[in-house]
Order: sequence, then structure tokens, then C-alpha cells
Amino acid sequence: MTAFGHASRDSHNPALTGLAAATGAFLLWGLVAPVYFKLLTGIGAVEIVAHRVVWTVLLVGVFVLAARGPAAVVRAVGTWRRLGILAVTTALISVNWIIFIYATLSGQMLQSSLGYYINPLVNVLLGVVFLHERLSRQQLTAVAVAAAGVLSLVLWYGVVPWIALALAVTFGIYALVRKKAAIEPVTGLLVETGLLVPLALGYLLWLGPEGAFVAGGGWTAFLLTLAGPVTAVPLVLFMVGAARLKLSTIGLLQYIGPTGQLILGVLVYGEAFTPAHAVAFGCIWLALALYSHDAVATHRASVRAAAGD
Repeated sequence: MTAFGHASRDSHNPALTGLAAATGAFLLWGLVAPVYFKLLTGIGAVEIVAHRVVWTVLLVGVFVLAARGPAAVVRAVGTWRRLGILAVTTALISVNWIIFIYATLSGQMLQSSLGYYINPLVNVLLGVVFLHERLSRQQLTAVAVAAAGVLSLVLWYGVVPWIALALAVTFGIYALVRKKAAIEPVTGLLVETGLLVPLALGYLLWLGPEGAFVAGGGWTAFLLTLAGPVTAVPLVLFMVGAARLKLSTIGLLQYIGPTGQLILGVLVYGEAFTPAHAVAFGCIWLALALYSHDAVATHRASVRAAAGD
């Protein structure tokens, strides 16, 4: 077997394709998206989200209609109940986007990073509350350690890290509702952003010539149109990865995103990493290590059980 033969075989390996796609998605979310939004400093978070909605609808709409046809959108909506669910997820993801962009623009990327580190543990708690899942001893320990990390920040500064908690909770509930609704991600994103289009366009028209798209000049207008690809491309890559990788692998890769935000916040944008942050992040990292170890052990046990059958 030649080296070329190995390369050819590897290039068609679904797991390698999935790993590359998922890694690319989390790198884009962790490194590219924050830098992109930082370039829009001086523009309000709501205005940026309005452009994000409009340009995402145009980009994703062309993709969905070309690849799947209008029937895919009709099937995604389905019933009035499904439309109501999508209205809820639309509200949740809108709030999440606004808070994330606000955190990036206001020099609070460390809080944003903390929020997305906490998110998997929030998902565990939501599973207990809404899906009646039971926690293992190791998962309970992980949640307690993470809570201690957040509490340490509260005690040190006397302020609740609301950005981190809001990002973790809104995205956690968003994922939970989306899971219950069982809606294909890209088509669901099109419907969600489509529901926001009237509000987004209305807001941008209300701003008129004073809006950044006109008043900011050609470079700003170009950056705002990039909001569509910045939103859609990592999501598509994530879908490709999720379809080809084990859930436990995706769970571990997702920490690339907040790690990228942490590195950018401290090393590039000069946010202060205090002893309080060291304690809080140390607790969160320990909690995630415990949670990840438990998830991998559970997955391996289920694989062995299935093989035994």
C-alpha cells in the first residue's frame, strides 16, 4: 500500500471528515466570530443582530430552497404547535445572540467564555428538571464543583456573572426545546430567522440613513453582510461533524469554542484574568473533566453492553 493509497483512503474516512468539520465549526465559533464582532465595535448589539437575521435568511434561504425545495420549510413548520415551538426557540436564540455580541463588544469575553464552559453542565440540570434524567455521582460532583466556581466569582466581586449565566441558560433551554421539537438544524434556523425578519427589517428601516449600513461606509456595510456566512457556515460544518462523530467526541470538541474566546479575551484584547477568574475557571475545568470522563465511561459501557447482546 502506497502512502498515496493511505491518503486516498483517509480522505474518504467519514470520521476524519466529521472531525475536520466539527473542529472547523468550533474554531469559527471560538476564534473567528468574536474577532468578527469585535470589528463592529461602535454599532449596537441589536442592530448587528438585525443584520445577522436578514443576511442569514438570504444565505440559508437560497441553500434550503435550492437543496430541498419549499416543501422542506413547510414540513419544518408542520403545525401551529410546531410554529409556536419555533417562536420560543427564536426568542431564546435572539436573546443569546444579543448577549454574546454585547459581551464581545463591551470587553467581557471572559464572561462569554465562562458561559459556554458552563453550558454543558446547565444541560445536565435541564435534563434532570425537564426530562427526568438521573444524575450519576460523578455528574452531581461536577455540577457542585461548577457551582462553587461561579459562587467564588460572586463572593470575590459581589456581582453575579449574569452574562455567563444568561448565555448558558438561554442556549441550554434553546437546545432542549429544539431537541423536543426534532427539527432539522439548517431548516429550523431558516424558519427562526425568518420569523425575526419583519422585526429586523422594521428596526433597520426605522434607523434609516443613520444606521451603520449606510452611515458607516462601504467597509462597514461589507462587514455587516458577512453576518450571514459567519452565522451559517459554522452551523453547517457542525451538522456535518455531528452526523459522522460520536456524541462524546462532539461533547469534548465543543470546549474549543470557549477556550478560543478565553485566549482572545486575555491575550489579544487585554481583559484582566484575576485570581478570582483562576479559581472560577479552575473549578469549571475540573467539573468539565469529571463530566467528560463520566460521559465517555457511560458511552463505552453502552457499547460493550450492545456488543454483548
